[in-house]
Amino acid sequence: MKGGPAVQLDLSLTPVTSGEFWTARQRAGNSLHEISYRACFKPPLARYFIERFSAPGDVVYDPFMGRGTTPLEAALVGRIPWGRDSNPLSKVLLSPRLLPPSFEEVENRLGEINFSGPETAETDDLLVFFHPETLRAILALRHYLNEKAGCGTLDPIDAWIRMVAINRLTGHSPGFFSVYSMPPNQAVSVKSQRRINERRKQEPPVRDVPRLILRKTKALLKDATPDIRATLDGVNDGARITIGDARSAPELSADSAELVLTSPPFLDVVDYATDNWLRCWFAGIDLDEIRFDQHRRVEDWCTFMAESIGDTARILKPGGTLALEIGEVRAGTIRLEEHIAPLGNDVGLKPVEILINDQSFTKTAHTWGVTNNTRGTNTNRVVVFRKT
Repeated sequence: MKGGPAVQLDLSLTPVTSGEFWTARQRAGNSLHEISYRACFKPPLARYFIERFSAPGDVVYDPFMGRGTTPLEAALVGRIPWGRDSNPLSKVLLSPRLLPPSFEEVENRLGEINFSGPETAETDDLLVFFHPETLRAILALRHYLNEKAGCGTLDPIDAWIRMVAINRLTGHSPGFFSVYSMPPNQAVSVKSQRRINERRKQEPPVRDVPRLILRKTKALLKDATPDIRATLDGVNDGARITIGDARSAPELSADSAELVLTSPPFLDVVDYATDNWLRCWFAGIDLDEIRFDQHRRVEDWCTFMAESIGDTARILKPGGTLALEIGEVRAGTIRLEEHIAPLGNDVGLKPVEILINDQSFTKTAHTWGVTNNTRGTNTNRVVVFRKT
């Protein structure tokens, strides 16, 4: 299958709808969503398309699931969640939130774990992030979790603790294990953290690892009401969370999903491997064994996306919907919707709408020094296809 920008979308032939269709407020979804991940869209976006194009009991699939916003939101409203990503970290982050333990279960398990780990010179570089006592606790927890995972005895409580710990590794407040660093969706390098420490004249303080895990657990479970837990239980038997290339998911059956809602990589805008190096280290994931698809040239990106859309079309039911969220990149000089809309024609997907959600930045953007509507992605641009 060939993909490329040779055939441009004639926007006059496809309805373009612009406005503000969901809120841009922080933490506008269920508290179970509140883990950090680079370049993830907000739960209200997922809710908008899930409720518009599917019904309870339908399969909703995301082949680039990242932190799992689409599958989790689908499950929260009674849809069957399917998700896939090339990075095993995505499954580590999503699966525990589809089957959340109770606060008491997490508290009891943490009380059973020995956090007194031995010192090791192999991780001395990490002392730019963590106090020696904190690092020993992190290493002890990492050893416990990876040993359980390796022998197949990692239960849902352990999986939850691993997920929460991964999200508390580094950040820019006392709620994280580290000294002040960058926002938690991006782990800087050892060299960069050393510069941050020197500039701020700071040293890593002692952090109470189990206490911080419990504190984040309480926040995540705030909205996990009995009704929500019953809904999640009702869809878990049909859930399919897999790891692999979006261009080929043979384990997912054809003509199954009512909706595919996803946000693929925006060319090479985000370096997922570099951003997640510390999280992958903690989870025992070898980044060298993962293929991350990042493309500088639009032509190469289109070829990759044409193949991905081809397998997506196979998984979609006839009459089903594919909604692709693709932002503006390179200061708005490249509108990816103009390149991706024609790619569905060869696989029986007809572009039926281009939806542009226009909104102001929230405080996350200001953390990075980005002023409203001047830099970054200022709109959500969604191309909606229908399988003929």
